[in-house]
Amino acid sequence: MTGADYANLVALYLARRFGARGLRVYREVRVGKSIIGKNRCIDVFCVSEPDSRAFAIECKFQDSPGTVDEKIPYALDDLDALPMAGCIAYAGKGFSEGVLHMLGAAPRAAYCLPHEGQTDSSADTRELDHMLATHFGWWDVLTAGKRPVG
Repeated sequence: MTGADYANLVALYLARRFGARGLRVYREVRVGKSIIGKNRCIDVFCVSEPDSRAFAIECKFQDSPGTVDEKIPYALDDLDALPMAGCIAYAGKGFSEGVLHMLGAAPRAAYCLPHEGQTDSSADTRELDHMLATHFGWWDVLTAGKRPVG
């Protein structure tokens, strides 16, 4: 799977999973400048139509050891400079242990690996589902299957 394939997989999953809530999902949307002055292109751009709030997702997939490890610290710094809410969605077995620890500890990174055609939450999509739920106020996503006390 290429990085573009992964971004398409995440975008399609989010469109299917949250489209009924009015979430519109776009690919490769330009948003300002990066921390090194280049035009920034967001991999997956989500807009909640009912309230016009947006969320940016940078996608990182690495299935074999490679150069994406070196890009993660930059991607996290660039995400901090982004003038809107967003996160890094990541998956793959090629990240080093140190980078996986960095991503696992980063408050703006979420593991996400949906399968083709997936529409429901799973252990492999839960982190990104919860990140979108807390941003857009979809508290039922967090409390699914729970009953209120009392």
